[in-house]
Amino acid sequence: MQTIKYTFIGPIRQAVTMARLPLKGALKDEQLHVVQEAGILIKNEEIYEIGPYWDLYPEAQSIGAEMVNLKGDFVALPGLIDCHTHICFGGSRAKDYAMRNAGISYLEIAKAGGGIWDTVTQTRKASLEKLAQLTVNRSNRHLKDGITTIEVKSGYGLSVEEELKMLRAIKLANENTSADLIPSCLAAHIPPKDFQGTQKDYLKKISEEVFPILQEEGLANRIDAFIEETAFTSEDIQSYFQKAKEMGFDITVHADQFRTGGSKVAVDFAAISADHLEASSEKEIQLLAESNTIAVALPGASMGLGVAYSPARKLLDAGASLAIASDWNPGSAPMGDLLTQASILGTFEKLSNAEVLAGITFRAAAALNLADRGQLKHGFKADLILFPTDDYREITYQQGRLKPSIIYKNGIEIK
Repeated sequence: MQTIKYTFIGPIRQAVTMARLPLKGALKDEQLHVVQEAGILIKNEEIYEIGPYWDLYPEAQSIGAEMVNLKGDFVALPGLIDCHTHICFGGSRAKDYAMRNAGISYLEIAKAGGGIWDTVTQTRKASLEKLAQLTVNRSNRHLKDGITTIEVKSGYGLSVEEELKMLRAIKLANENTSADLIPSCLAAHIPPKDFQGTQKDYLKKISEEVFPILQEEGLANRIDAFIEETAFTSEDIQSYFQKAKEMGFDITVHADQFRTGGSKVAVDFAAISADHLEASSEKEIQLLAESNTIAVALPGASMGLGVAYSPARKLLDAGASLAIASDWNPGSAPMGDLLTQASILGTFEKLSNAEVLAGITFRAAAALNLADRGQLKHGFKADLILFPTDDYREITYQQGRLKPSIIYKNGIEIK
């Protein structure tokens, strides 16, 4: 029988709960539910109560809660959620980055041996254990920044054996970090250079040989694909996604990064999310707004490639649900700093604090089909982060420089 443990944290100058907000559409800061001089009562791994500190204090004492008395000013938020990363990889692409900034095109870099295939080569050389350790290291860096849930994609294996190696490495990493890692199978990243057959042949092989093992070993319940002329076309992917849907996988799509078309596929297959969207036009924006598919902006990729940001303002004003993720990867988004990227996106796209924070908390949770986190409310995971400030607006104002100094994951403080 589980022992019940209560923990009472406070007083907290402001607790920004992210509760009572709609999943879709624009948000104003006035809509934020902020508890002033708050206390948070945790029961085992969940939020039990949140409210004014001195109102909850007698109850916390009467049930024998561990009293965590904070000294100084703090603002509490739910643990941040990064719903799109590629942090399981080997090697570096610093050379690519330097060449790109020197004016050499992506295609020229790829022809010179760089690009995604370079990472595929380096990732294949790494052992499962090495990939797992690299993923743990990057996950722990994210965790120190207050990111308690991290989606992690495969996609640098591009063969049956190597994709499974990556996903097993992600599973092993999840067992060795306090962060929650949410795996996605991105075997449909780019067509592998060394596969003998058509793109459809490759996708058929993956769906027939990889999908069943994902379920048998519990390696992933999310299937992703990169839909671009240089990757997989809308036509190529139809039977692949159909097979995934029939087997009960969630669908997510790398969509509209350089050309449109991917977001329509995402909506047609009722995907959980459509990610990137830098090339989305009014047509795609409306499609997403009228669907239940979460639009995911990836400002890190825009910074890394020097291209326009996703049309976040237009998506929100049209009524879409917008999440924001880092896209941390070795090629186009090497920074891996979610809060900095989200804050800067807010500056360029004129997003309210409420919209930015929703995009990296409960709306990001929805992009991962997770309904138990992203808000500070009864019954939700006790994932919470405390910033050393007295005003939540300082978080985006300092554009990522202000980091949380206290982090709780599942009710336990991360030291």
